Amino acid sequence: MPLLDHFHEPLRSRRAWTSFHSSWATYLAEDLNGELPPGYFAEQIVQFALEIDVATWEESGGPPRAEAAASAWEPPSPQATLPLVVVTDVVEVRIQRLEGGPVLAGAVELVSPGNKDRPASRDAFVSKCAAYLQAGVALALADIVTERRANLLQAVLDRVSPGSRGLEADLYAASYRPVVRQGETTLELWQEPLTVGQPLPTLPLWLRGGPCVPLRLGPTYERAVRMLRLPVNGA
Repeated sequence: MPLLDHFHEPLRSRRAWTSFHSSWATYLAEDLNGELPPGYFAEQIVQFALEIDVATWEESGGPPRAEAAASAWEPPSPQATLPLVVVTDVVEVRIQRLEGGPVLAGAVELVSPGNKDRPASRDAFVSKCAAYLQAGVALALADIVTERRANLLQAVLDRVSPGSRGLEADLYAASYRPVVRQGETTLELWQEPLTVGQPLPTLPLWLRGGPCVPLRLGPTYERAVRMLRLPVNGA
């Protein structure tokens, strides 16, 4: 299945890229779950807006709130209110290892237009990816966004391995592996350019403290295309 251009006509006005990315993440998680050994699982995380809602309530008949008898202390007003840029577009597959509770072993990021938008948005996305790598978590990126240009693959390298050079490409797939050998931490990298009209590759995904599993971008991409009945070749 060749890569389609989801961000220009004729496909752009006929199908929402958000729906496609969500479906692709679902099939990636399903495919990984078929490969992962016991004690691991993959789950897709998708959000296209940030909303934080904190709700409080009291159950009827419950004990009185402890605050009622507390002192009249009140928090002071903030000394500053500053802008905060967060990663609001998240299309991600997380691979967890069970060690009493879930421990993050790997992450697959499907880049969105919002991740490539403003410098602040790109920096927030890169900071998230760098935090994964610096914690020893395996990371893969797949960027099929044709409407905006930004090489986030290289931006991640600039953050965690200054001076290193990756692909000079607008579309790409990459897999990063932080590894410690003889007390020295290094970063292994697999990278492939992506081209509209050409098939997508399979990359190795080395999980933190665990095995390597294939990240089959091509077959999972094809499943998402067919499930959503995307028009192919203008059909």
